[in-house]
Amino acid sequence: MKIWVDADACPIVIKEILFKAAQRTGVEMTLIANQHIRVPAAKNITSVQVSAGFDVADDEIVKRCQANDLVITSDIPLAAEAIEKGAFALSPRGEMLDKENVRGRLNIRDFMDTMRASGVNSGGPPPLNHSDRQNFANHLDRFLTQHHR
Repeated sequence: MKIWVDADACPIVIKEILFKAAQRTGVEMTLIANQHIRVPAAKNITSVQVSAGFDVADDEIVKRCQANDLVITSDIPLAAEAIEKGAFALSPRGEMLDKENVRGRLNIRDFMDTMRASGVNSGGPPPLNHSDRQNFANHLDRFLTQHHR
């Protein structure tokens, strides 16, 4: 089991939670981004810089992830592709995505894209708050307890 982080859009506070969890459990974690990402000096935490471009980091995560891995992303299409490979997906807001709920989330995302394309301003998601961070940390701990051996 490995953790893959869509690091370009991952909030710093979520990365810090992930760093602590990886150091505590020894789970191998890789952050993938279009830019250099600093990581703690730990043998189980690495970062990979991919070339700039639309979905380049997402494609790299999909290529590398395997069944039972955990992908940290707010990108619903990336989550759906990882889940198709048997991985799990957790958003920075603490929403665990799986085969049962990812299709519904994709439909909502596509609907919102259509609305934005037609000129409707949805305002985007609210800023990450303490409750979101706590929800993320709780789901991460629960997942690591159940899947890491």
